[in-house]
Amino acid sequence: MGSRAIGLGGAAVTLPDLWALSNNPAGMAALKEPALGAYAHNRFSLKELTTVGLLAVLPSSRWGTVGLDVQRFGGEYYNEQRLGIGLAHQLGVVRLGLKADLLQVRVKEWGSRKAVALSLGGQSELVPGLTFGAHIYNLNQAKLAEFQDERVPTVMKMGLSYQASTKVLLVAEAEKELEHPVAMKGGIEYQVLPALTLRTGFNSGTRAGTAGVEVSFKQFQVAYAVGAQHQLGLSNYLSVGYVLQKREQP
Repeated sequence: MGSRAIGLGGAAVTLPDLWALSNNPAGMAALKEPALGAYAHNRFSLKELTTVGLLAVLPSSRWGTVGLDVQRFGGEYYNEQRLGIGLAHQLGVVRLGLKADLLQVRVKEWGSRKAVALSLGGQSELVPGLTFGAHIYNLNQAKLAEFQDERVPTVMKMGLSYQASTKVLLVAEAEKELEHPVAMKGGIEYQVLPALTLRTGFNSGTRAGTAGVEVSFKQFQVAYAVGAQHQLGLSNYLSVGYVLQKREQP
């Protein structure tokens, strides 16, 4: 989730940012201040393939970092809703995160089914500038229906990111869904100016190239990304983040 991740080809398992709540909850532990986010993703210019969502992350010295997100995907005939809550802790050089998602899948005239999917993730800086991340989504293999033992997909990811310089970040990731081949993802992020960042990436699973741009001003970060798939066309992604800066004590 988030246009930053999309602009990097979806390689987000090592990123410690607001959107880590959905991509790898361990990354939330790096946040020092509360933050809010909103996003909208439209795939291939079809309104039925649109995802919208809201999320909030609150760092706490007592509980660790807590996050909450809501999401909706689909149209009138098929749609999915998700309500998730995550918790992350920083333990030395290791960040750990756990998340639970309440999922609802609805098909018009067929009704809806609910399930709870659990996720677990970790991040660690191996050496200065080199970070490893791993995440497993739906580790409990939540079941949606008895018919053909239909279950929520279980997805495993691991990857590396390297801060090549103060302005350049390189990311690479492997993703494996139980019933599909391994997908390789990678991207480059370049900070042109303190308030302007450019990104590009590639995802072998979707066979799509991606590009993105982010503009920061005051407490806002506005990011846009586009994905191009040669058979299906373009997808557009927009996300907005807002950091609630803590007031200084007199």
